[in-house]
Amino acid sequence: MRVFVAGATGVLGSRIVPLLVAAGHTVAGMTRSASKSDLLRSLGAEPVVCDAYDRDGVVQAVTAFAPDLVLHELTDLPDTVEELPANRDANARMRLAGTDNLIEAAGSSGCRRFVAQSVAWAVLPGKGADAVAHLENATLAFGGVVLRYGQFYGPGTFYPDVLPDEPRVHVDTAARLTVAALDAPSGVITVVDDEATSG
Repeated sequence: MRVFVAGATGVLGSRIVPLLVAAGHTVAGMTRSASKSDLLRSLGAEPVVCDAYDRDGVVQAVTAFAPDLVLHELTDLPDTVEELPANRDANARMRLAGTDNLIEAAGSSGCRRFVAQSVAWAVLPGKGADAVAHLENATLAFGGVVLRYGQFYGPGTFYPDVLPDEPRVHVDTAARLTVAALDAPSGVITVVDDEATSG
């Protein structure tokens, strides 16, 4: 299968890409930073440098790769958990515009499978919650799969040495369960430790 991974150099995407390659898939990894192209090549992916907010660029990039599946792992998160409150609007924008651009690109390329990252915890009412709802509704309307992840912990996450509150999932477990969910029928899957449940 040809898989286009948006957010391929993030904490989760960089774990998913080598698992996809090891499973025999042909992978394109999208990043907005040209400096991360070598990382993607080392993981076995074809690097695609593109800004998620550049609608025409995203459509062109996805169409050129002609994927069987688009995997939406885009986020706009800060480096530390303490910075999260100040960064909520940026992440909400990614869930809105980034999602819309990827879905348009998937449709334009003829790709009919779309899998998107969401969250398993309740988001406070407001722009963030509206953005999560938009992402999930748009994904399901396309006939895609929503992956509601618990809070990540493990190397490279906000919680490298301690457990966050539940729901939670080790980032390596999240990567493995993501790859396992690529053939799932349209719907919502909750991805937490030792469990991936449809609902």
